[in-house]
Amino acid sequence: MKFSMKNKASLTIIFLTVFIDLMGFGILIPILPTFASKEIGATDFQIGIVVAVFSFVQFIFNPILGRLSDRIGRRPVILSTQLITIISYLIFAFTNSLSLLIISRMIAGLGGSNIGVAQAYIADITTKEDRAKGMGMIGAAFGLGFVFGPLIGAFLSKYGYPAAGFGAAAFSSLAFLFALFKLPESITEKKYEQKFQFRIFDFAFTKKVLSTPSIGILVILFFVIIFSIANIYGTLALLTYKVYHFSDQQNGILFGITGLIGAIVQAGFMRTLSKKYSDKTIVIGGLIFMMIGLAFIPYGGNFLGLSIVVSILAVGSGILQPIIPTMISKRSSENMQGSVLGVNQSLSALARVFGPLWGGFSFHYLGYQFPFLTGAFVTLLTIFFAYIFIKN
Repeated sequence: MKFSMKNKASLTIIFLTVFIDLMGFGILIPILPTFASKEIGATDFQIGIVVAVFSFVQFIFNPILGRLSDRIGRRPVILSTQLITIISYLIFAFTNSLSLLIISRMIAGLGGSNIGVAQAYIADITTKEDRAKGMGMIGAAFGLGFVFGPLIGAFLSKYGYPAAGFGAAAFSSLAFLFALFKLPESITEKKYEQKFQFRIFDFAFTKKVLSTPSIGILVILFFVIIFSIANIYGTLALLTYKVYHFSDQQNGILFGITGLIGAIVQAGFMRTLSKKYSDKTIVIGGLIFMMIGLAFIPYGGNFLGLSIVVSILAVGSGILQPIIPTMISKRSSENMQGSVLGVNQSLSALARVFGPLWGGFSFHYLGYQFPFLTGAFVTLLTIFFAYIFIKN
């Protein structure tokens, strides 16, 4: 089934909204660890905490915003979280202490808790047959945001780290205005009658999701995958800064390369792969690429070698990050898309808490190789898990 013209327009608008917003996010990613290290004097483990606190807030609020969007609609949730994101970047621009940096990242985590809502928006306007392509567009928006964002951030950092904060706020403001005037509501009729309840974490509903075999296995798998990737959040920039002595500009280019590869995979190849191969085969193939990339990051040697290695990793993560939510969405009832995808995003955010904490701890106390090697080892275990438990 083909997309209708109206749905094509909505897909394009949500793609552009997420892309512009993620450019703002991408501006800070490669410079955040070096900023914390050079300007604030944070230790490697403290940098892990700075990265982790963003995801901890997402862990709390992803399912809340998912349920709220089922109740009041996707559009108001997306708009309000974009405003919160703008505030977080403005705080970063004036940050001069570790505590203020942590506060700015906590607020950014609240603003960034809308990815499950964006995925639910895609689920609203696509058929199950075309959902992989739709989710791939969200992934491509992430990838492209991570192409241009780090490059812009590297350029702005020449003029001081506050300039990067103001630049990120500017892009998020642009995304807010674009969504305000162009993004339609995807829920066209009041289908969701359940009473909304504000819970910090809905253990009962999460248990219900995890106890559904076809969904729970995929949610657990996604958690482990994100943990393995999150090992390198913060530590990759620390590795390039402390071991390879890269500049902020080189880090920006390196992160831009990973974003470009991920975007190409998600926008260009996911639909072809989903037609030729089963979901299980695609997942296992992505895990193999990811394992190889993680294992060789500490041994890249120079900028060219490390660029090749992170490109291999980007192929794996580019395959996995859209395919697992797509599989979860296909197995979820139509009136619970926001809630189920919100739980998945919440638990993946928890993985992004544990990953940077372990990454920062192991980098500081065990050696710079350990965050990447443990990620590769966990991914190897996940390959066996996927082979045994995923059903086509």
